[in-house]
Amino acid sequence: MMTPESLRILLVEDDVAFSAALMDSFAIAELEVELHADGQSALSSITASPPAVVITDVRMPRLDGNDLLDAVQAVDPEVPVIMMTGHGDIAMAVSALKRGAYDFIEKPFVTEYLIASVRRALETRRLVLENRRLRQMAAENEGHFPLLGQTAVMTRVRDTVRQVAGADVDVLLEGETGTGKELVAHLLHRWSRRQRRSFVTIDCAALPEGQADELLFGGRIRRGRLAEAHRGTLFLDGVEHLSPTLQGRLLRAIEEREVVSPSGETTVLDVRVVASATQDVQRAVAEGRLRADFVYRLGTVKIHLPPLRERRADVGLLFSYFLDEASRQHGVPRPAIGAEVEARLLTDDWPGNVRELRNFATQLALGLVRDPIAAAQGLGLSEQMDIFEAGVLRKMLEQCDGDAGRAADALHLPRRSLYARLQKHGIVPRSYRGRE
Repeated sequence: MMTPESLRILLVEDDVAFSAALMDSFAIAELEVELHADGQSALSSITASPPAVVITDVRMPRLDGNDLLDAVQAVDPEVPVIMMTGHGDIAMAVSALKRGAYDFIEKPFVTEYLIASVRRALETRRLVLENRRLRQMAAENEGHFPLLGQTAVMTRVRDTVRQVAGADVDVLLEGETGTGKELVAHLLHRWSRRQRRSFVTIDCAALPEGQADELLFGGRIRRGRLAEAHRGTLFLDGVEHLSPTLQGRLLRAIEEREVVSPSGETTVLDVRVVASATQDVQRAVAEGRLRADFVYRLGTVKIHLPPLRERRADVGLLFSYFLDEASRQHGVPRPAIGAEVEARLLTDDWPGNVRELRNFATQLALGLVRDPIAAAQGLGLSEQMDIFEAGVLRKMLEQCDGDAGRAADALHLPRRSLYARLQKHGIVPRSYRGRE
């Protein structure tokens, strides 16, 4: 999300009466604008902290709009600059746009046109800053898909992964399906001294019955997966699916750092073990599905990966990253995000976590998700807010199984207010029963 400081809008206009009228219009449109009477004072503010948008008159004393445009681009070339003039011509407009102006408006103009241009510029700036944050995170993770998130819990996870990666200790990753356990396992390998060696994954749930022993420890002909991981990293994905017998054999191999094949041949094993579990580990131990000694050995360090519902503030950032990624991969323009998609991002629990969110972004990029954004373009603010509100109400009723009382409590609304809004949008709560 953009911070209030990054949302600053600067208006540079030396005509006192005209600037006062514009400021009134901006206030009505609920846009906070910082007014400067000349380009020099505006430049000082811009240099101190780049704003989101600059609106400037062209003809001003001391530092005119063209000079200010050059100065803004020297500070940050991706700050949208909207230029106004009462003396403009086609040549001036074309020149300004070629030099990087975001828009060029000739006086007199309809104020609503300027406000609409400012809103578009704000959205452009928001995407620029968001993409910068994403690129920075990717750079910090050596260009690979990062553990995105600005919440405190994800900051702690990233710090822990970086700290543990170089320690060469065994790690147990806990978390629901789709929370990124395999990604963390790869990062632990990539940031360790073993990064140039093999990263061997064993899908414990997919081990074929009757062949698991030979696949893991080897046989007379084939080399086992554990031996393949020598000097590298062994990732045991879904250890709760291993049989007690295999848990015992793996425990012995990990503790003694050697593999004994069915033929009796012993192979030295220098390996770092990263294991993952989708289910609650302590519960699995209590129920006898996991051996306690096996878990204790694997869990020298435990890292819990939180579900998306516990870090909702990260959903927008992740979705933006995935939408850009899908658009690039499939060679399609990045689609606009409409009210219904925004409502889902805000209210969905995302039971499939990051994997489900990524799939949703891909579906939207490919045009497989219907969103009324195209229909909403050109509508007034109140109409667009109605579309958004209706989407939030429908999603909440789905989550509450059509129970209007629960929905009212979840939305922090008086029940009378909720029923009034439902009636306004023609939404019938009972039609959402039985959908969970």
